[in-house]
Amino acid sequence: MKKIILAALAAMMLCSCGASGNTVSNPNEGLQIYTVTTTAETAAGTEKATETSPTVTQLTETAPDTEAQTSKEPPQEAPADEQPLSKAEKLLGEMTVREKVGQLFMIRPDALMYNDYNDHGLREVSGELKDKLADFPVGGLIMFESNIISPEQISAFNSDLQSASRVPLFITTDEEGGRVARIANNKYTDFGVERFSSMLEVAAGGDTDSAYHVGMTIGAYLSELGFNLDLAPVADVNTNPDNVVIGDRAFGSDPVTAAGFVSACVDGFHASGVMTCLKHFPGHGDTKGDTHRATVRVDKSWDELKGCELIPFIGSLDKTDMIMAAHITLPNITGSDTPASLSHVILTEKLRNELGYEGVIITDALAMDAVKNIASSADAVKQAFEAGADILLIPEVPYDSFKALTAAVESGEINEERLNESVLRILKLKEKYGLLQ
Repeated sequence: MKKIILAALAAMMLCSCGASGNTVSNPNEGLQIYTVTTTAETAAGTEKATETSPTVTQLTETAPDTEAQTSKEPPQEAPADEQPLSKAEKLLGEMTVREKVGQLFMIRPDALMYNDYNDHGLREVSGELKDKLADFPVGGLIMFESNIISPEQISAFNSDLQSASRVPLFITTDEEGGRVARIANNKYTDFGVERFSSMLEVAAGGDTDSAYHVGMTIGAYLSELGFNLDLAPVADVNTNPDNVVIGDRAFGSDPVTAAGFVSACVDGFHASGVMTCLKHFPGHGDTKGDTHRATVRVDKSWDELKGCELIPFIGSLDKTDMIMAAHITLPNITGSDTPASLSHVILTEKLRNELGYEGVIITDALAMDAVKNIASSADAVKQAFEAGADILLIPEVPYDSFKALTAAVESGEINEERLNESVLRILKLKEKYGLLQ
């Protein structure tokens, strides 16, 4: 009688190191060298866990001796059109034109209720606000001091807003440290957070670790309060002593020194899992006027900007999440008085094409006088979008501008492929930071 021997071969399991999950708490962990480069260097690596199932082999007394042979062929990568869709790509394919256009808008929460850019001190989510958000599905909200009166209030407000939005929101504020800090300098309550006198003083000691500390500290308390993006750090070079806008908000008047501190500050924010936005491109430091109140002109050439004002931006192009376009006019570069935020030359030809920036471009607030004095709210958002901006910050009449831009896409005046390009860039950033589930 034949004897049958059953042999079970246990397969080894290979597993990758590190935590799993969707949330990116620290996209730039380990970045400690703050040097200025003009060429973005990127690297991507993926570890894949593989499994083999146990097999059962039957051997008999009369079977001849054989040596099992298996041929292993390297895994074949699927063609590009067969690659699985990312969460961002899948979501984009499910969205209506109205939902896509909504992703371009970042407004005050007050504007959902009042359709303006004024301060109404909105601090909680009502049923009416939920309905407004469903009708005007914005991609992001920005909080000002009047929206923030206590840690408990703003945490609940931010959480409730996220719950009310079908697509997770960018929730941001201006928390640069120094004189621009909606939380650290809050007039309603003491949040008990570390305060910084100015970025100029932070840089005075010459140690970039101090800028890393700024970013990590601010990022930590913002994250705890439900913010995922800070409109910081300031990457301007304070080259004009008469500048009333930048001054000590910048890390100094030397571009190379400022670049090192900007880079370190970005890394600090990322260590806390908070997105960053360099501002105010292509450099607001060599100005006297305030674009909140009037047109501001810079007469430098592009080469002159590359030799100074652009250096901190270029040094962190490959690591920042957003860049904010200023409303300054640059006639010797654009050949017109069009603000940089509305200029195809500045945003697309220079920032995208020449400098190779691939991240999100956001405008400065479009309700500022430098823009609203030359264009209606609807025209301003169209011009900024067609120039290459992805996010339209605080238009003068938000909902009307949203409807006008939606109608322009639906009529074919604005190409839907161009819309998809910006929306995918926005959604990919949200996916990177674990916002898309």
